[in-house]
Amino acid sequence: MIRKAEIWDIPRIHELGSLLNDNFSEVNSLNEMLEDGFSKIYVYEMDDKVVGFISATDLKETCDILSVVVDEEYRNRLIATNLIDYLFSELDENCKIITLEVDTLNKAALHLYDKFGFKVVNVRKHYYANGDDAYLMARESE
Repeated sequence: MIRKAEIWDIPRIHELGSLLNDNFSEVNSLNEMLEDGFSKIYVYEMDDKVVGFISATDLKETCDILSVVVDEEYRNRLIATNLIDYLFSELDENCKIITLEVDTLNKAALHLYDKFGFKVVNVRKHYYANGDDAYLMARESE
């Protein structure tokens, strides 16, 4: 089941976010994001627990996907695919472009985003704290 994140989900989102970035909880103000009116955070529940989430900034004509994370035990079950599909269904009808950054070495994520029609539009050198580069990817909204 996919649903809008609630305040009680924050500890689990932080836990999952740490799979993406060690300081996820320090750089993401989830309390504020849940209230700001332009952030979207959705969680995927399975077996009575949150096993994945997606967060994005929806500025009506553009949307930036900030994070897509799935618990390692639950990967390869189309959870990330379903979260992205759900986000797309919730975007403003005037949304023209969706963007995201992804580590150039993250083959699984690159395959996922390619499946959704995202294209590399730029390389952000040394984007991550460990020095890895990121692809800026984009796709036009349908």
